[in-house]
Amino acid sequence: MKGTLAVFDTIKGISAAAFLRDGQLDDLLIDPPDDRIRPGAIFRAKAGRPMKGQGGMMLDTPQGRVFLRRAKGISQGQSLLVQATTYAEPDKATPVTERIVLKGRFALATPGAPGKNISREIKDEERRIELRELIEGIADQDVGLVIRSAASDADDDAVRSDAEAVLELARKVMSEAADGAPDLLLDGPDAAEIARREWPTPDMSDDAGGGFERHGVPEMIATQAHPRADLPGLGGVFVEPTRALVSVDINTGGDTSPAAGLKANLAAMRALPRLLRLRGLGGQIVLDLAPCPKKDRRQIEQMFRTAFHRDPIETTLAGWTPLGHLELNRKRERLPLSEALP
Repeated sequence: MKGTLAVFDTIKGISAAAFLRDGQLDDLLIDPPDDRIRPGAIFRAKAGRPMKGQGGMMLDTPQGRVFLRRAKGISQGQSLLVQATTYAEPDKATPVTERIVLKGRFALATPGAPGKNISREIKDEERRIELRELIEGIADQDVGLVIRSAASDADDDAVRSDAEAVLELARKVMSEAADGAPDLLLDGPDAAEIARREWPTPDMSDDAGGGFERHGVPEMIATQAHPRADLPGLGGVFVEPTRALVSVDINTGGDTSPAAGLKANLAAMRALPRLLRLRGLGGQIVLDLAPCPKKDRRQIEQMFRTAFHRDPIETTLAGWTPLGHLELNRKRERLPLSEALP
């Protein structure tokens, strides 16, 4: 089918959401196991022992210990509000931050960081003026407000309602006294909530039971369990997670032309955001590129910026190694597919 479709269903008894673009699986969100702390969860935590040499501190929460970086000035036993930022790596504590952010579809609130801002992605100056006028008087001196890029062509009433909702939620969370026993103040969003908040408005939506089977989603997910992904006419990409990093090997296949390496590398860059999204992979990513001269590196870097610009998960280009590998660093916003669907 042509166009976009959002499907909300369950797989292996786990709630999930799939986004299809022109009949191809473009994004996939799956609820984590109950024992995993979801990114976005807000806790009242109690400071434990400092981690000397790591510049951080372990904190106690009702869901286990978490790790706060740059914990300078915090004393052992102190209560504080923190928010989970990413999923924990295997056998490690969940990373948290004291900088609380509450997201809606069109706005986000920043307690403790007052001010009103409009996303830089909204380029139309006339629309920026309209949005500034729309939120005039909404924010207060203790909670900041940022209008997200999705508000660019959204209904004004919807934007204002969403902004008011996240601000009210921020006030409720911050009203919780920092002193007291460790507590979960707000759980992180589930798959359906993230999908409705982050995905573009689909042409069609299917939330009736059995939607995954109707649209062939399980078969599409199954293809992501294999390391290889084809690049039509250009060989393939092998994406293989290890304990330390994610390895990406790019091959030219049967193409023996002088430009084969560059063509395969550019095609892999275009495909990589989707492959990493669907497999839920993040952390350190090392690309073993197809052979190509050093003069082509700038073109490859430009393709990286273009391909990842619209990807919802923050990914940075760390640089090139002496052996010619390209290193990326990607936020762990999702569980690996192998953990989400064991």
